[in-house]
Amino acid sequence: MSEILLALGWIANPVNWVGVAGIPNRVGEHLSYSSVTVLIAAVIAMPLGVVLGHTRRGKFWVVPVAGALRALPTLGLVTLLALLLGIGIVPPLIALIVLAIPPVLAGAYSGIESVDRHTVDAARSLGMTEWQVLTRVELPLGLPLVIGGVRSAALQVIATWTIAAILPVGGLGRYIFDGLPVQNYAEMLAGSMLVIVLALVADGVFALVQKGVIPRGVVARQSASSSDGGTRRRLHAD
Repeated sequence: MSEILLALGWIANPVNWVGVAGIPNRVGEHLSYSSVTVLIAAVIAMPLGVVLGHTRRGKFWVVPVAGALRALPTLGLVTLLALLLGIGIVPPLIALIVLAIPPVLAGAYSGIESVDRHTVDAARSLGMTEWQVLTRVELPLGLPLVIGGVRSAALQVIATWTIAAILPVGGLGRYIFDGLPVQNYAEMLAGSMLVIVLALVADGVFALVQKGVIPRGVVARQSASSSDGGTRRRLHAD
């Protein structure tokens, strides 16, 4: 308990809120790194996942590949890339993009693939093109799961960017690695607490966005299904 109080005291100290090493600047760096990482991962993985989900193909290799990428040791990958590419922001950025791609890919694929097949067939029977089916039916209905994949990636990236401070980069992990040599455990614990708070805030924002994009018809149908004793797992429109 005393360690937590010391960490809270370190956070509350006005000295730690100014300058390059101040909390606002470190939080800004951490958010910048994380945002760029998730954005690049989404640009790479989301179109692929959407296309595979629309065509209902690729499931037998998407899942294994996503699982294999998630199993990669991030710290080991950061160290390897640092040895190959040199010290700087690029090695951890590449490593964290590799970490973020699997949840984004899986979320995009699952979101589009989960849309009820009868709903898709009905849209095609009305004369919709494949592009219209994708953009007007599958994406709106599957968007909550798609955003869920980005949400999962964002949380992993925010947490894992902390270890990138083993290299001379900024972010909240700087407090942990700078405090270790001088045994400033209050600073180290404070850095960990700030990362946790940042991750929780980001998760809350994504949760609100995820809830807000659910089509009203889907919400109504899910509520009706729940009152009948179960909730339907596949997404469909009324």
